Amino acid sequence: MTIESSVLVDNTRIKENNFNKQDLSWSLSMFGTAVGAGILFLPIRAGLEGFWPLVLIAALVGPMTYFSHRALSRFVLSSSKEGADITDVVEEHFGKAAGLLITFFYFFAIYPIVLIYGNAITNTIDSFLVNQLGMVPLPRWLLSGVLVAMMMSVMVFGRRFMLTVTELMVYPLVLILFGMSLYMIPSWSFAAMSLDRIPPMGDLLMLVFLTIPMLVFSFNHSPAVSSMALAQRESYGEGAADKSDAILKRASVMLLGFVMLFVFSCVLALTPEQLMEAKAQNLPILSYLANQFESPLISVLGPIVAFLAIFSSFFGHYLGAKEGLAGIVKKTSPAVVSNMGEKKFNILLIAFFFFSVWGIAILNPSVLGMIESLGAPFIAAILFLMPIYAIKKVPSMKKYDGALSNIFIAVMGIVAISSIVHGLL
Repeated sequence: MTIESSVLVDNTRIKENNFNKQDLSWSLSMFGTAVGAGILFLPIRAGLEGFWPLVLIAALVGPMTYFSHRALSRFVLSSSKEGADITDVVEEHFGKAAGLLITFFYFFAIYPIVLIYGNAITNTIDSFLVNQLGMVPLPRWLLSGVLVAMMMSVMVFGRRFMLTVTELMVYPLVLILFGMSLYMIPSWSFAAMSLDRIPPMGDLLMLVFLTIPMLVFSFNHSPAVSSMALAQRESYGEGAADKSDAILKRASVMLLGFVMLFVFSCVLALTPEQLMEAKAQNLPILSYLANQFESPLISVLGPIVAFLAIFSSFFGHYLGAKEGLAGIVKKTSPAVVSNMGEKKFNILLIAFFFFSVWGIAILNPSVLGMIESLGAPFIAAILFLMPIYAIKKVPSMKKYDGALSNIFIAVMGIVAISSIVHGLL
């Protein structure tokens, strides 16, 4: 190796190892994708049984989040083709039938989330108008239709505009979420931390077992992982995997720190009975807090944070679901799309999403129920099980085989899916 090439390699390594502004932007993008309806409902699901199950949940969720998203990122980067997304990579490694199957799974991992957001934002704004502003409730069909149309209309201005809006929303979201967590500290009930409130080991493990699907959903930022990994490959080539790992590690630390502080703060400030009431009202925790605390700050900031969280996370999931559905139709019925034309096909996709999201928002099903029975199983299959299977079968991923984290991810994925089956039975 010449001196010049040695210096070049060293400089590349320095660039890869340094955490720069672009890396921070990607970490915040991962954070913004994850912070949505799931985290706004997580304190309700995770806190129903008190403080101690939450301690075990907090110990599990950090490794779950980082190792699973890292494995997915490495799977995307295992392709020999530049710019290949998840479904392209699956097709390359496992064939067209598997590619179609994963496209189908990917769509159903994201589409229920889009439906959930339409319902959640309607409940959030309805509660704010009635409880904070003292207005007469608007007809649900009208309010939900306006809100869904407003969220989808941002996409008309293009992906770049959408990403800019999302990034601008993430900064106040992080600050306000942290501020509200601290604000609730004086209201904490430390009696919940009493050792005599620790459930028996069997009950404790069962409570955590039933909460795993909610954790999978709440900390999921897989829709943004593919774009992030491909961007690192474009910038760093062979160093893309290490760079992606670093970005995902920081995003996971941010999520664990900010979100679990918020969850603990909510659970210690409210009783299990109040959390059960919030569940019955089908409200995000922030909207419930706004109705409970006689503080103008909480009353205003609570619904604003809920709105920002849902709005910022909606974009990435809507984009992923739309691309997933387009992929399914194009792979199964290419003649239909070619006869219709791309423009008409795109309008048809937009109409499908608008009317389906609007319809669910009008019906107002349980958000927690939709998360646990629709969103989490498909996410677990794509995020936890598929990359581990690829590590065993794909030659370019063999270098990751043998790590204990692979066993951990596979077990958590199986637990997430089996807890869904347990809940349905």
